[in-house]
Amino acid sequence: MTLISLGFFLCISLASAVDFKASSPAVTQLRQNMKQRHSQLIPFYDSGAVGLTRDGLIVLRDSNTVPLSGRQSVNILVTAENQDRNALYREIALANNHPEWESDIRSTFAQRWIKWARPGWWYQQENGSWQKK
Repeated sequence: MTLISLGFFLCISLASAVDFKASSPAVTQLRQNMKQRHSQLIPFYDSGAVGLTRDGLIVLRDSNTVPLSGRQSVNILVTAENQDRNALYREIALANNHPEWESDIRSTFAQRWIKWARPGWWYQQENGSWQKK
């Protein structure tokens, strides 16, 4: 088995071992925050202003689609979302009693966010380029 295939196998094995629905008060609160914020982010995903990054976060991808007067609001939403996403990955790892799994949990979520994205939303590919779904 090559090193690459071994790494892929370990990643698949880990993904099947992680309880991504693990709950704690922190996880519950983070999911609620993100759910409430999502409706505010949808217009920015739809316009292409905000995109999903390859590392499980979001970014203001095209600020030209947002009027200057609205950019601060978008930046606040993006910052809050990324703070909650980072905390969610950490808290799910802790809820699984494996804090060392955080980066793998992040990778799995990054793939899931892209999979669940609506057609027309932008996401970052592994090589860093942007792709419209």
